[in-house]
Amino acid sequence: MEAMKMAILMILLLIISEHAKGAIVQFIFGDSLSDVGNNNYLPRSLAKANLPYYGIDFGNGLPNGRYTNGRTVADIIGDKMGLPRPPAFLDPNLTVDMILEKGVNFASGGGGILNETGQWFIQKFCLWKQIELFEGTQQMVSKKIGRQAAMEFFTNSRYVVALGSNDFINNYLMPVYKDSWTYTTTQFIDYLMSTLRQQLIVLHGYGVRQLVFFGLGPMGCIPLERVLGITGGCQTKVNNIAFQFNKAASNLLKDLSLHLPNATYRFGDAYDVVADVIHNPNKYGFENSDSPCCSFGRIRPALTCIPASSLCKDRSKYVFWDEYHPTDAANEIIAEQIIANLGFKPINASGEAPFGAPEPAPSLF
Repeated sequence: MEAMKMAILMILLLIISEHAKGAIVQFIFGDSLSDVGNNNYLPRSLAKANLPYYGIDFGNGLPNGRYTNGRTVADIIGDKMGLPRPPAFLDPNLTVDMILEKGVNFASGGGGILNETGQWFIQKFCLWKQIELFEGTQQMVSKKIGRQAAMEFFTNSRYVVALGSNDFINNYLMPVYKDSWTYTTTQFIDYLMSTLRQQLIVLHGYGVRQLVFFGLGPMGCIPLERVLGITGGCQTKVNNIAFQFNKAASNLLKDLSLHLPNATYRFGDAYDVVADVIHNPNKYGFENSDSPCCSFGRIRPALTCIPASSLCKDRSKYVFWDEYHPTDAANEIIAEQIIANLGFKPINASGEAPFGAPEPAPSLF
């Protein structure tokens, strides 16, 4: 009888072990550039992509929480690497089995590295909160498959951290925020880096070993910054801030990789290619790189895309979807550049992605 109990126990342990050794998944921490629906479940949030025409070129064409017409950069990179697309943490259908199969996306529109960033959105998850939710996720997984198996699962997973733009656009560059008149630009970036260092060290303590941090693009060239400027052109000062942030973040990632045991923390830089796309759109097949595809006529900035907005005739020819966010076509170029820069190779031998690149944009008129 004891021998039979031991045999059953060994079989159960083997099943748990094999379950934990399934396909590698990814966990995503970020803002609206990576959000796949978390903010839609925050009842008081003012930063939601839950209205047409968001998601028009994705799946059934209905809003899905992504702040673009199609896929995010993280979607595209994950697809090309054979990684499952992680569901939103607040998805009511999320289960521990889904986490083990697909990972989780904690990204939240309006979120930043700093807790004080994006306060006027009322509800959003900044990075510290996302890390707290990740800790809770680990506890759920450990309860399901055991501490050792969970440790292996999280150590083998891949991680994306993609925040920073809101810390400037919806904090430092807005006079209503205390940070804008408390720090010089250099001091503020140092503040961001010291906070980010703490956050990445905490993540390392939770078993995060393979991590990519997405850098900022030329923020001064997004439609919002153009229309807020005097000339309508790119704001050089804002672009320089993004460049300084990227340099500091790249150095931070290198330092952490040297000093944190078994950590491979890498910086995903696409600044130059985005700048080139904006300044030479025809070279990449675009026709417009200075205004949003989804806009409210001459009323600028419209901030978000809404049902009353008008759409450009061909979404694939526009770099920007709304005042802040790139189109699917632009996101693909960004993703491919990051993949090339970091030499990413497919991880899982998975089948086709749930949704590939959108079909040529249909006319709505």
